[in-house]
Amino acid sequence: MSNISSNLKYLRKKKGLTQQQFADTLEIKRSLVGAYEEDRAEPKYELLKKFAEFYELSMDELINDRIDDRWKPKPKGDPANIRVLSISVDSQDRENIELVPVKASAGYLNGYGDPEYISELPKFHLPMFRQGTYRAFEIKGDSMLPLQSGTIVVGEYLSNWNDVKPGDTYVVISKNDGIVYKRIGNRVKENKTLKLISDNPVYEPYSIQADELLEIWKAKAFISTHFPEPAPEPTLETLTNMVSQMQKSISNLDKNRN
Repeated sequence: MSNISSNLKYLRKKKGLTQQQFADTLEIKRSLVGAYEEDRAEPKYELLKKFAEFYELSMDELINDRIDDRWKPKPKGDPANIRVLSISVDSQDRENIELVPVKASAGYLNGYGDPEYISELPKFHLPMFRQGTYRAFEIKGDSMLPLQSGTIVVGEYLSNWNDVKPGDTYVVISKNDGIVYKRIGNRVKENKTLKLISDNPVYEPYSIQADELLEIWKAKAFISTHFPEPAPEPTLETLTNMVSQMQKSISNLDKNRN
């Protein structure tokens, strides 16, 4: 359950405002303020965002934290300062997997928090992903070969950026770089930056600041129309190495038996 009602009441009183004064400041009806504070109604997304900005809080703090005299705000830019994620559901109230094609990637940077924008994206379901929140992104370029440009990467939403695992691949959305699919080189909390590594060695690794991050999605699957090429015929050198490795393995087994 959210803490919206109790938080709104506490924050209003802490600022020394009456319900009418708060309503006038936010340009809403006083009756709505009473309904929100008494948990008889919940503010819609845009109004909730307006409340959070008025109190200089993140939407996650306003909704999920219990704000009282003992509460301390998270430092701005803290990767654990989670924002509210906009999703869409089908007629059976199941979360959709929204697809962000390359042509929509620029718009996604402005609309990722807008429920209306998210609802207009193409949607689909995959039977293996029943739990969690997923989104699909079409990747562009050859920096993550052997995945070809045009491959669709399905990612699971990562709410706490401190949970990234170095060596794994993620779809990273940031203010300056937009949508990229990369391998992560470090944990965010180590130095407040995120090192991004391409699987194609032609591209140099680079880092982005934590305060540039918007979303991180852990790669869980990919969809591609490009099938892998057949494995090349083994060369004499390859066969020699294989035989040598087998001999070492047999030798180690003999030693262990003795």
